[in-house]
This record gives sequence, C-alpha cells and structure tokens, in this order.
Amino acid sequence: MCGRYALFRWGPEFARLPGFPPEQAPHWSLAPGASVLLARAQEDGRRLDAVRWGLTPSWLTDFSRTPAQARAETLAEQPMFREAFRMRRGLLPANGFYEWRGNVRKRPYWMTNEASIMYFAALWEAYPVEGCEYLSTAVVTLQVAGQRRPLILDEAQQRLWLRPDASLAQLQALLAGPLPALRERALAALVNDPGLDAPECLTPA
Repeated sequence: MCGRYALFRWGPEFARLPGFPPEQAPHWSLAPGASVLLARAQEDGRRLDAVRWGLTPSWLTDFSRTPAQARAETLAEQPMFREAFRMRRGLLPANGFYEWRGNVRKRPYWMTNEASIMYFAALWEAYPVEGCEYLSTAVVTLQVAGQRRPLILDEAQQRLWLRPDASLAQLQALLAGPLPALRERALAALVNDPGLDAPECLTPA
C-alpha cells in the first residue's frame, strides 16, 4: 500500500506555480495525516494547495475514517469517492514513494521513475469549519505485483485527469493503467521509523 512518499527536490518552474508555499520545506517521509501539496486545475494552468492527506468529505462525521488511498477499481461506485472522482480530481507531486516487501521481515524499497517529479492521481474534498474551508486528499492506487501502488500519470494523462469535461470512459481508461516502469532501490531499516523525516530515509541497504 502507498503509505509514505517524499517531496524534497523541485525546480524553479515548480516553485513558481501559484499557491506554492514560500516556507515549503523538503520532506523525505510524508505519511497519512500530513500536510501535502496538491496540484489542481485553474483557468490558466495549475495551482498548488497545502492539503491534509486523508479524504474528508463535507458530510463526514466520523473523523477516524478519512481514507488516504482510493482504489482505482471502485472509484466510480464507492460513496466516499464517486462524487470527487467526477468533479474534484488533482495530482500529488512526489520524487518517489516507499514500498515494503516480504512476509516475515519486510524490506523497504525506494521507488522512482525517470521524471524529477512524478505525479500521482488524486481526489480532493473541501471541509468547511467556522467559515474556513479545509482541503483534503486521497491518492488513487492500483494493484501491481501484490502491492497497492499510486497511479502515476505522464504529462498528457495529467492534463486529461485534470480536465473538468473528461468523460467517464476517458477516466476509466486512465485507471486501467498500465503504470510506467519504475526503478527501485533497497533501503536500510532507518526509514522504518515513522518519525524520521530526513535524508537518512534514503540510506541504501
């Protein structure tokens, strides 16, 4: 399951996007519940917003149920996700994500591709509280090799995903994959510490 990812490196073009926080710090370990950056469409391009990783629809009353992942296979049917799937789609920028494998003792791996920043398909929701509007998100995942991996979109796929007039058939085609080829690197156990958010997370095995 995609439970942690990282965004610690970006270029000037990314930092010039509207909404980029001037105080944005690099993060080597972003987990559910963290504040993360979400890219959304606007009339003249994209903007970034700081959002909570854990989807919170406005009708939700049980705040222990804020899913961080949304299964691509059931997005269109599940009450938690179907309206956001139709109307509120975004992208999570990342340098890579972590994956743990093994039965008895799980080994962590760092997963990346050729792009300096990869973009995960995501859904977002707004939750009003005392006149303020808080944003939240969930990453869309696919079943791959026994793991739930984020749905990674290339540039053309990103544009389609963000289009408000994208048809259900077009979106379903994106959800069907396939995922791009990924590079992987086995890591030392330091990244197993959920409190560690530092370059040491990427210490090779």
